[in-house]
Amino acid sequence: MAENEDGQEKSQEPTARRRDQARKKGQVARSKELATFAVTLSGAAALLLMAPHFGDTVQGMFSENLVVSREDVMDPTALLRHLGQAIESALFMLAPFFAVMIVVAVLASIALGGLNFSAEAMQPKLSKMSPLKGLKRIFSPNGLMELLKSLGKFLIVGGVTGLLIWLWMGDFLALGRMELEPAVRAGVSMVGWASLLLAASLVVMAIIDVPFQLWNHTRQLRMTQQEVRDELKETEGRPEVKGRIRQAQREIAMRRMMAEVPKADVIVTNPTHYAVALRYDQGKHKAPVVVAKGADLVAGNIRRVASDHKVPIVEAPVLARAVYYSTELEQPIPAGLYLAVAQLLAYVFQLQVWEKEGGEHPPLPDEFPVPEDLRHD
Repeated sequence: MAENEDGQEKSQEPTARRRDQARKKGQVARSKELATFAVTLSGAAALLLMAPHFGDTVQGMFSENLVVSREDVMDPTALLRHLGQAIESALFMLAPFFAVMIVVAVLASIALGGLNFSAEAMQPKLSKMSPLKGLKRIFSPNGLMELLKSLGKFLIVGGVTGLLIWLWMGDFLALGRMELEPAVRAGVSMVGWASLLLAASLVVMAIIDVPFQLWNHTRQLRMTQQEVRDELKETEGRPEVKGRIRQAQREIAMRRMMAEVPKADVIVTNPTHYAVALRYDQGKHKAPVVVAKGADLVAGNIRRVASDHKVPIVEAPVLARAVYYSTELEQPIPAGLYLAVAQLLAYVFQLQVWEKEGGEHPPLPDEFPVPEDLRHD
């Protein structure tokens, strides 16, 4: 594991804030091998596709500028004119090729770490001039990887080049016996195919380098446990952050509570200041459970949701206040309220039967038996 200057082990994964700060400093994952592979491969492909155009342009340049007429011999400015025409033709010929290379170079450079501009990264740092830190960088995992990549590229490119020369030796020698036009076309085509094969061989280095750069970037950003604790104190210790967290927690809790209201068996109200939603499942609960409760505006929302879902609403001010103050959410009511809530649920059951079958409307009890120690008048 990497260690910081104090010798503490950097065993913790970097936080999102740590990654954002590193990005602002210009520390993002980059793969030079991926960029090299993409640029050389696209350049070789473009060269191969444009080979006929390049051949025609080069042939035209030779025929127009290497054949000197009598008038050009007598004209002292002819040489400069021919040179200008050759440069102009070469620029027009190479412009699409260079455009492709520039676009691919930009896209390949930002493919791994994304587009990032950091003014801080452009500032000169005296620490980079330190010989000691320079030696540390050379013998670091990144320096060792760069050495291995250089050796790998040398072996791969050298091996593929030697193989192509051995396979195409007869074609190379045949160019000298061909006419100018077919020789130019064949030569450009061979250069294009050779470049394409050489560029394709670099995919091995890109496949190795991309995961390494992602791993190395994460390794460099790893944090000690103390750094994680300090960052947590710094972020969550801010009053505005704490306020946003508490607000989000309240909103989540409120949405969760309101989602339980339609599942309640009855809503007992004050009638306007308090509302408590009770649910009783004999298979799960030993006593009725409070699934939602609130005062004033929250109580109004509970009543509204209950009305929308046809949950019975019963006005029992003393019982509503007793349950509200004595029982927390998702908790069963105290034993002292068993009798009162049992009478309430019995009334709700009779009311449901009356709604289905008709007959005489069940009477609401005049008062539910609430013990004095649980009353909140």
